[in-house]
Amino acid sequence: MSRPSSRVLLCTVYGLCLLFPKTPGVRAADTEAMVADGRPNIVFILADDLGWSDTTLFGTTSLYETPNIERLADRGMTFTRAYASSPLCSPTRASILTGLSPARHGITSPSCHLPAVVLKAEQTTTGPASRFSTIPKSVTRLDTAFLTLPQVLQRSGYATGHFGKWHLGSEPYSPLEHGFDVDLPHHSGPGPAGSYVAPWKFREFDPDPDVPNQHIEDRMAQEAVRFMEQNRDRPFFLNYWMFSVHAPFDAKQELIRKWRRRIDPQSPQRSPTYAAMIESMDDAVGTLLDALDRLGLSENTIVVFASDNGGNMYNLVDGGTATSNAPLRGGKANLFEGGIRGPAVVVCPGVTSPGSASDELIQSVDFFPTLLDLIELQPGPSHEFDGISIVPALRGELLDRQEIFTYFPHQTEVPDWLPPAVSVHSGKWKLIRVFHGDLSGGHRYMLYDLSTDIGEKHDVSRQHMDVVLRLDQQIEQHLENTNAVRPLPNPNFRPEEYDRSLEGQAELKGTGGGKGRQRNGRTASRGVTGGWMAGGTCQLSLQQNALQVLSTGGDPHLSTELQMPVQGGGLTLRFVMSSNAKGRGRLYFRGPSEPFALDRSIEFDVRHDGTERSYVIPLGTEQQVQSIRIDPAAGAGNMRIHSITLQRAAGEHLQKWAFPE
Repeated sequence: MSRPSSRVLLCTVYGLCLLFPKTPGVRAADTEAMVADGRPNIVFILADDLGWSDTTLFGTTSLYETPNIERLADRGMTFTRAYASSPLCSPTRASILTGLSPARHGITSPSCHLPAVVLKAEQTTTGPASRFSTIPKSVTRLDTAFLTLPQVLQRSGYATGHFGKWHLGSEPYSPLEHGFDVDLPHHSGPGPAGSYVAPWKFREFDPDPDVPNQHIEDRMAQEAVRFMEQNRDRPFFLNYWMFSVHAPFDAKQELIRKWRRRIDPQSPQRSPTYAAMIESMDDAVGTLLDALDRLGLSENTIVVFASDNGGNMYNLVDGGTATSNAPLRGGKANLFEGGIRGPAVVVCPGVTSPGSASDELIQSVDFFPTLLDLIELQPGPSHEFDGISIVPALRGELLDRQEIFTYFPHQTEVPDWLPPAVSVHSGKWKLIRVFHGDLSGGHRYMLYDLSTDIGEKHDVSRQHMDVVLRLDQQIEQHLENTNAVRPLPNPNFRPEEYDRSLEGQAELKGTGGGKGRQRNGRTASRGVTGGWMAGGTCQLSLQQNALQVLSTGGDPHLSTELQMPVQGGGLTLRFVMSSNAKGRGRLYFRGPSEPFALDRSIEFDVRHDGTERSYVIPLGTEQQVQSIRIDPAAGAGNMRIHSITLQRAAGEHLQKWAFPE
């Protein structure tokens, strides 16, 4: 662990010093307040799921436009090697607030919206036969025992406000219990409630009645500006954690129409909805910068812009994946570069040079100690972080840093998936340790030279075993220092149930695209299969010219985006299905910018006797239809579906899905 620089540790401002407990990450019950007059303001903008190639900072997109992020970069320093602490959101968010690794604070999966309250990571000792390692149980709330950045600032006299996504727990673990004076919209879910465009479904936060189809990012930016206006005469910490560009994928209709005209169907970035979401995100950044300029605060405000993980490469949007992180490999929910490397800009007047860039290695855990360093505060002489102060890099100097670690002991069913693993970056090298992934029971390793192989196409571990051994020792030391709860060898593992050659294969899946992959002994997919996306408790595969639906619980469903929106009126969906599950079926439909909802659905009877039967379901809507979702059952079992056709009652075929093996 590393402390902030000695300049911070020794500073005493206005004759007062913050003293906190000695235990790393533990907050103080009683702290003497400091007057914060004259200190700079802090604006922390965290985008959600924004990939390395989702902005114009690095010249890797020919579609998206982010002029306000460019405007921010013109004022400060852009980091080309900025990493999230995790490839998923909640772990990174906890690391930003605490300066601690997910291996230490225990939040390693985005499960903080679930009902179960788990405050300590738990070991598991067994698993299914298709997995060679166990998966620890993640913490599900950010414990108030941890000292957080807003607590330090609040006790130092800062006004503190949180706006947007939280996803670290509801009361008593909400922003209000972690040092924020204000929390809007006071929502603990993983994304915006219902949709980005009003009407929303936030519990106590309604859209402005005089703003039709209000976008949540527009509203959040307005509320953030109001907070700055109310606190312009005192130092403030504005924590603006965007909902954008996380699912659900919807946007302003006029922007979707605008971007649809610009789409190159051959480009891996080809979603007009996602491009519209990027524009609204960038507009919100511009709203904050405009307010800082108008209020005369720009020269006394530190601004941080970052992302919580890599871009989403697995959700179906406009007939394909949301975006592409090329030239990086992978995306959100895996340890390849596309899952953890993202855009980052820091503006600190008098410290950063306008329009500068740095190739220094930084990570989410660094922001807490860095911000305290910049404003000359300390959390206490014995308080330690897993991150470091990157102030030398902000000045254009080199960092005294050997490595960064990313701990992700989970297995996610997404393209480029990996079994439970941990990685280390050191200089030009990146080593991934797959826990117990060698069939002999030991760990398995992948080594990449990122200076020549940014796309991680060439594993050179066999050629550089000395590097593997050295970096693996660093991984081991990190896991020991953080008291990480680790994956164990799975005693139930059967090697014949696992095909190692199918790990980490990347492909962009469009409408009507590709086969499922064989995973764990069967062909199945949680991505796009035959143009349909598996959801809930099911997996999809292609067998014998049909879509096979394997349901493991009570909520199997599969959805698809139509190639083009169709006008309602006389629409029917026809398909042939056999099933041995149970429960009634339901057909959902939605228009552009709408979520699937019960009032846009039709229930239908299903015979679960294993016999093929034809189903003809009228949609019963006059509104435009963009997406369809089939809930074929309400229980576990196997279903086989083929001959799916959307047509008019008069017999006009609008779209048909074929399922060749």
